[in-house]
Amino acid sequence: MVEQSEVRVVRCGGSKINLRPPIISTDSRFVLCASGDSVKVYSTRTEEWLHSLQGHTNQVTGITLNPANHLQVYSCSADGTVKLWDFIDGILIKTFIIGYPLFAIYVSEKHDGIVFLHIAMDTDSKNECFQLVAVHLPKSAEQEVEAKELSAVSSRISPNPSCTAFGREVRAHSALSFSVVITFFLFFLKDLSKGAKNAFTCIACHPADDCIATGHEDGKIRLWRNFIHTKEYTYSTQHWHHNAVNTVCFTPEGTNLLSGGIESVLVQWQYGAGNRKEFLPRLGGSILHVSTSSDGQLFCTSHSDNKITVIESSFKVCGVIQGLVKGDAVLTDLMIDPRSKALVLNGKPGHLQFYSLLRDKHLYNLDIVQQEYIYEAGLDQFEVVKAAFDIKGYWLATVEERGQKSSDLEFSLKLWAYDERTQSFVLNTTITAAHTDRIMSMCFSSSEETTMLVTTAEDGQFKAWCQGADDQNFWSCDFVGSYHNLKPTNCSFSADSSLLAVSFQEVITIWSPDTWELLTTLCQPPGVVRDLCFGQLSCSKYLIATTTRNLLCCWNLLTCFPVPPRMNIIIIYSAALFVFKPNEPRPLFTHKNVCSEKMHRAVFVPREEPLNNCDESSQWLNRSQLYFLTQNMDLLTFSTATEEDRMLSSSKRLVIDDSVAVTPFYLLLGKHRQQQQKLNTPSHPAADKPQQPQGSVTITELLHTPAHVLPAASVLCSMFVSSLLISNTGQEMNSEKEEEHSEEEMEACDSQQELRAQGSVDEVTPKLSKAQERELKRVRKTDFSWMAGLIDSKP
Repeated sequence: MVEQSEVRVVRCGGSKINLRPPIISTDSRFVLCASGDSVKVYSTRTEEWLHSLQGHTNQVTGITLNPANHLQVYSCSADGTVKLWDFIDGILIKTFIIGYPLFAIYVSEKHDGIVFLHIAMDTDSKNECFQLVAVHLPKSAEQEVEAKELSAVSSRISPNPSCTAFGREVRAHSALSFSVVITFFLFFLKDLSKGAKNAFTCIACHPADDCIATGHEDGKIRLWRNFIHTKEYTYSTQHWHHNAVNTVCFTPEGTNLLSGGIESVLVQWQYGAGNRKEFLPRLGGSILHVSTSSDGQLFCTSHSDNKITVIESSFKVCGVIQGLVKGDAVLTDLMIDPRSKALVLNGKPGHLQFYSLLRDKHLYNLDIVQQEYIYEAGLDQFEVVKAAFDIKGYWLATVEERGQKSSDLEFSLKLWAYDERTQSFVLNTTITAAHTDRIMSMCFSSSEETTMLVTTAEDGQFKAWCQGADDQNFWSCDFVGSYHNLKPTNCSFSADSSLLAVSFQEVITIWSPDTWELLTTLCQPPGVVRDLCFGQLSCSKYLIATTTRNLLCCWNLLTCFPVPPRMNIIIIYSAALFVFKPNEPRPLFTHKNVCSEKMHRAVFVPREEPLNNCDESSQWLNRSQLYFLTQNMDLLTFSTATEEDRMLSSSKRLVIDDSVAVTPFYLLLGKHRQQQQKLNTPSHPAADKPQQPQGSVTITELLHTPAHVLPAASVLCSMFVSSLLISNTGQEMNSEKEEEHSEEEMEACDSQQELRAQGSVDEVTPKLSKAQERELKRVRKTDFSWMAGLIDSKP
């Protein structure tokens, strides 16, 4: 049992994009958000992911634009570093080593070269305390610099970054009480503690006036004024939210105040106009953060369903950036859609989400419950608890239920058919009384000829469902089975669908789907069967089961005796990963401490092209790739050196050789041109071929210089086009020579014909010289039509 260093864990997608408020670039073209250990850059127009800023080794906890350069962004991380990026080109400019885990970052235009950070305080108290520190960023030519100048600004602040804000000349923060720091004076406003549910949840400073807006747990927003004086401050209250206010934000001009909460409604309050407000409802999940662009033309809201909504200032949604949705729990387990190869799991309430692993992009949501979800705490609503695909991906079975107690349990079984026209699943059959108790598991048959669905439930029965003979292909029950009044827990079909295994607590029964005859029963050491699976390909004769006592059992169905694990691949994941070989009970591969977080689910995804030349210990990754989901919705996978080399070689094909003169279509036609060169014979020397124009240094620099530092296209267009044109001087000289040569040949031919016709050279009449004839031709070609108008105009 050896841990191989060739196989390593890499992050491949997922992650939260709603951990911190997104920021909008100055030109409103890009949206940046913290996502895992990287910063993702999206386009506000196309909503597409452009690239990621990768370099941190831990969770990115904050991002902010550099006030000195609007094309740069700061990011802080729990790895104790602050990094400065060129976010358009994705280039890391500098790394500042702080040495402490960082939880938030702020900048102020009044403080050049200084960033403000949230760090944890060393206290003896069990409750973790935070402080706000100012860090002077040293100026150095080195890429990694240690920042040693740290000065404490305020201590015992709220761990919520939304409770700290910077204003015109004010820095405000809130903890259990509300405090404001102006220059070096500290004032405490404690009178709000007399009421109930009035703790501070968020804060924002007005960009022009001495006004601070705070949100509270009771859903109220308070505007504080005249807070410079200790006993003369005033505040006004505005109330619409029925629950805690999650975020408040002023527009750049300060004319409006934006707020959001659990209602998923963006509220715009007119500053100084009392309770006059506008609403943008039905935005999805609860609003966690609101941010605005520097010109106030775009707003961004981040939601609890891992989504960022781009909104115009006219309160019109213009874009949605959807990440991997984190539901309350992944009840359906991880599945792979056989058609699109997309990852399928629970999404927003009552939906299944389809997520592309290749593009790291959310594809679409499938509404299973088809009911409006009410965002209210404690309300019992329908949830999707089970789902399964058939082998071709034409059918999808789902189970939705509501009710924690059996007496109040409501559930239904739904069958969905794939529609080629809409490229999605359409509801085909709804069965409201599939069982009399909660459905525990279900699976489709593995046969491509006939489709059958088997469900097991706590009522002690398992049922087989088949399509009807009518044109609508509705589903109906075909068989009901049970075993000694025991509750079935799991079911699984063999690779050829000739056998069905159904586990009843500690007993596994084997059935024939053709005759529904009980063939045999299998027993194992004490423990309820938790998972059940048949082998595939050459190992289809083996049946694998895991129990609640953390035991792995394997049976050979040809002999019906337990044997050591002999399946192709067996994965057990908790804190470590184990891979077993068919002929050895000991693991072939193990990986301890796969990740720092807890692994929730895992799934194998078939590869489109199998890997080759892998070591024996990593051959289990040749045909499929293992993905697993962490507690924070990060998607991780195992990568091999062979796979990374293949990706590196494919990326090198896109690199342009500067020494080769190319046209704009060289990347598309270069391969074809190389093949044509190989077919050329020695009879066509290279000297006879037209020479390719050599690329100038100016054009090369033009193509490799970032677009945001180039002059306008109108300035470069005429220069670029002129460099591609061929001079007319050489063409005119060549045309004159060809014309003279052709005239001499014509004259020689005409003279010979005249001599033959006259029969004597002596009778030839004298003719004009060549120069005279050329001059005469030029005169004939001259346009004298302008003289006609002149003559006609005379009296």
